[in-house]
Amino acid sequence: MAISKELLEILACPKCKGDIKLTEKEDGLICEKCRLLYPIRDGIPVMLIDEAREVT
Repeated sequence: MAISKELLEILACPKCKGDIKLTEKEDGLICEKCRLLYPIRDGIPVMLIDEAREVT
């Protein structure tokens, strides 16, 4: 299940309120400013800071 363009346009990083983008594999959302990856589980973005992973 893909994330809709409309949803991507309104979602923001919960930590810095910055823009996020979809990963190439479409399995998560990345905030480049915070360098955090928010997972997508069963087609639903998990926008919790505690669930995010650092991106190197």
